[in-house]
Amino acid sequence: MNQGPSIPPSGPRAFLRHTLVLIPALNEEACIAETIRYWLELGAARVRVVDNGSRDGTSDAAREAGADVVLETRRGYGAAAWRGLQDWPEAAGLDWVLFSSADGSDRLTVPEAHEWQLAIDAGADLVMGDRTSRQSRPPDLKPVQRLGNRFVCHALRVGWGRRFRDMGSMRLIRHRALQSLGLKDRGFGWNVEMQIRALERGWSLVELPVTYHPRRAGQSKISGNVSGTLRAGWGILRMLGKMWQWRRQTNRECIRSLPEPKPRPPL
Repeated sequence: MNQGPSIPPSGPRAFLRHTLVLIPALNEEACIAETIRYWLELGAARVRVVDNGSRDGTSDAAREAGADVVLETRRGYGAAAWRGLQDWPEAAGLDWVLFSSADGSDRLTVPEAHEWQLAIDAGADLVMGDRTSRQSRPPDLKPVQRLGNRFVCHALRVGWGRRFRDMGSMRLIRHRALQSLGLKDRGFGWNVEMQIRALERGWSLVELPVTYHPRRAGQSKISGNVSGTLRAGWGILRMLGKMWQWRRQTNRECIRSLPEPKPRPPL
C-alpha cells in the first residue's frame, strides 16, 4: 500500500501519521481512487473506505488505490461511519479518525493541515472543517446546503449555546473518544449527534476554515436529488428533536434530584 511521503514525528501535519481517513462511499467509482490517493500522498497513515451498498466498481477501485475496504449493506451515513470504526487496527498506532467525503470535496492543503496540527497541540478534542469562511466569494454550495447549514447551526446555538458556521463532513476526532460517545444514529443525524454529545461533555470543539472543492465526479446523494435531500433533512431534524428532548428530560431530573431547601427559622 502506498503510504505517501514520510512525515516527521513532530511537524506541521504530524497528526496524519496517526490518522485513519474514513470514507463512507456509495456508487463513487468515478472519483474514489483520486480521493484515496490524495489523502495517502498528503501523509495519512491509512485510508478505509466503507462501501455502503454500491452497484458499481467502488470497492475494486478503492482497493486498487490502496485503501482498506469494508462493506456495510445497511444504507445510511451513520451506519457506514459506525461500521468503519469497528475492527480498529490497534497495532498500527492509529489514534485519530478523519471523516472525509468520497467525492474529493473534502481536502486539506498543507497550510490548512498545519492549522489542524496546531489545534490538536492546543488540546482540541474535535476539529471540524468550515467551508464558509475562507473564500473570496461564498462557496458554490447548493441552496439546500446553505439553508440546511444555517438552520442546523442556528438550532445548535439556541439549544446548546454554541455558534457554528458550517456542518461539513470533514472532521477529526480521537478514535477512543468517539467510541466513548456511544453514537446511536445510523443515518444523516450522525454528525449532529456527534457535535451535541461532544458539547454536552464539555469537549474542546474547534472549527477551522478549509477551502471548498466541488465534487470531482458523479452526483451527490443528498443535494443531487429531491429524495436524498428529504431523507437527509428528516434525519437531521429527527436527531435534533431527540437530543433536545433528552436534554430537557435530563435537566428536569437534575432539578428534581436537588435537595429541598431547609425552612428558615422563625424570627
